[in-house]
Amino acid sequence: MDAQSYNAALAELRTVRDKIKKVRAELTKLEADRDQRITQLATYAKAKAERIAPAAGLSVADIVTVAPTLAPENLTEGNDAPAPSPVPETATPSGDTAPGPAPQPAAAPAASPPQHVSSPGPEAAATTGPAAPSPPETPRTLPSIPEGAAGNAWCAHTPGLVSKRPNFTQQARSTVFLDTDTGVLVHRNQTHHLDLGNRTAADILTAVFHTIPEGAERIYITAGDPWHRDAGRYPYLRDAVTAWLNAPTPGWRTDTGRGRDRMAGHFVHARNPVGRYQREDGSHHVEIRSVGEWFDIDGDDPATVRDAFVLLWQALRRHWTDAVIMGSPSQTGRDLWTRTIPTRGQYADGFPVLSEELRGLLHATAGQGRNELITPPAVPQQLPQLVEYDRTFAYAKHAWKSPVGTPRRVTAAAFASWSEKEQTRALYGCGHWQVRVTIPDTWNHVGLLPAPAPGERAWHYPAAPGTTFTTWAGGPEIHTALTNPLTPWKIEILDGILWEDGKPLDDWTKKLKDTWSSLTAQAQLHGDPQQARAAHLASRAVRSILLYGIGSFAQRPRMVTGTTPRTMERDLPPDAEIISFDDELITWQRPSGFSRDPNAHPEWAAAIWSGARAALLTQRHRDENTYAGALHTPPGTVVAFRTDALYLTQPQNWPHHQQPGDYLLRGHLTDPVPAPTTEEELLTLRNAGRAALTATGQEN
Repeated sequence: MDAQSYNAALAELRTVRDKIKKVRAELTKLEADRDQRITQLATYAKAKAERIAPAAGLSVADIVTVAPTLAPENLTEGNDAPAPSPVPETATPSGDTAPGPAPQPAAAPAASPPQHVSSPGPEAAATTGPAAPSPPETPRTLPSIPEGAAGNAWCAHTPGLVSKRPNFTQQARSTVFLDTDTGVLVHRNQTHHLDLGNRTAADILTAVFHTIPEGAERIYITAGDPWHRDAGRYPYLRDAVTAWLNAPTPGWRTDTGRGRDRMAGHFVHARNPVGRYQREDGSHHVEIRSVGEWFDIDGDDPATVRDAFVLLWQALRRHWTDAVIMGSPSQTGRDLWTRTIPTRGQYADGFPVLSEELRGLLHATAGQGRNELITPPAVPQQLPQLVEYDRTFAYAKHAWKSPVGTPRRVTAAAFASWSEKEQTRALYGCGHWQVRVTIPDTWNHVGLLPAPAPGERAWHYPAAPGTTFTTWAGGPEIHTALTNPLTPWKIEILDGILWEDGKPLDDWTKKLKDTWSSLTAQAQLHGDPQQARAAHLASRAVRSILLYGIGSFAQRPRMVTGTTPRTMERDLPPDAEIISFDDELITWQRPSGFSRDPNAHPEWAAAIWSGARAALLTQRHRDENTYAGALHTPPGTVVAFRTDALYLTQPQNWPHHQQPGDYLLRGHLTDPVPAPTTEEELLTLRNAGRAALTATGQEN
């Protein structure tokens, strides 16, 4: 094959690729339509799977999977077969694992732990009928630190990469607020009504810049979600968003970024995307963003949302005279933090960034919030009640102490050589530990430590008595496992990283806590309902600044999204994955690894996440010498964990003093309800419980 025929064959291959993607999209739609029709047929009292199966081109088992009510009686009645082994739920974040050899795989559980959300329950097992057992998924193994000098070299900082206090003033962006359902636009103190046409990005830009000749640099969409307008035409919501962002915008092109906070290209997100555009002559730059990044709104008009941002800015200015609200809570949070870096003392020259190897290890071994749904038989099929407790402004309680200084490695031999006092002090300190865990034979409550599960970033929480597994965990969780109020777990230290205790986030957190407290008080005391609502939204925005600001310190390996004209397809990056295309553009994404981010501190995020997960289990209220958390409830009463929320079958008399970390009663269903078996079912019950509690006026 010569070069000419090679290029011709590549062109033909691309054509086939395009056809395959289109056919797959069409096939997905047809399969969804087929399943919907099967579900409709199943509502007929005399419907039988045996008749529907040939009409649908499926097996009887496939029909029963779509419509379980069609299962033959001999499979649904009197079936005593045990349910399949549970499969742990998959966590939301994704990313690459860190370099380094992997440790030995975690041991298989000695007994079945509580079933998790992605595990089929007994009913599902019964409806599928006899079948060959599928091989269990293999839990992923977590990386270890290499032995000897190679591993010791990880405990260092990246040369020339330091978090420093900025020497410039952040520039504010002119902002408007737009409801794309009603066309109402709020700009400063003026309200306009726009004709948005088909609600494309081009229609929005044209209408806004026609109404406001001087233009705007940021357009917040408060309602309407215009990027979902053609969702029915695409198999995935992300595809619809991508198509909306990349649709033709006459007179505009994708922004290539500018200034110190250089952000280039669109950000594709299923719910809260960001469109970045600039005039073809370069005269204007503008972002189209969702207010959903900051807080959830419930029918609030653009004027109320505008007032919320004004109140937020005014409250932040009491602590930062140069505070500017940036496009997202994470950007705002990190910018505000950099302005608290001390100008004198040990870290006046900034906080050094860890080696890339150690950042990679933390990325692979330090999970975020605990998200776990516990289903029957670990909880009753019919829950007597469902009570939701949400830890108020939770992460603010765990940011007072964070790792600083040059990390040091603590091997198993070194840890064993220490006195009991030295070991206890180390586990109380800022560390990240590789451990072998054994659950006591008498254990009958929820799991305490995260363990790797199948999936790129999946974690579960083994709870079966006698189970042994290997994992990484932070000091707060290790300490909780060793000193929990029920039975101490056996923990063997295999390796670890230990830092000095410091307070790099303390000033930042205190200022945000004070801002949150003042806005919360305004929301409760303001006589004007609209201003009270605006203050409430502003307080939720402060929560987002802290929450996402901490998350941004983790600095996951980035996924870069870009577009390439179809005429330049051969110039696509070699490692790019095509995620959508049309007749004009190809949209692709590719991993970019770790950037040289001077504000990358995954050790801080990991420490806070570990503390928050531990507090879901047990937390002491010093003033009253009382305890709260899952371990202070009877066994079998915990239904779910969801980041900083706890769902129970019994109400608890836990104190709440409007302080960060306190357990707030958020929802309560007092009548029996079926135990949720999916996240969607849990969220439906959560919303019903919150509405019921609001109706009774019994919130904390």
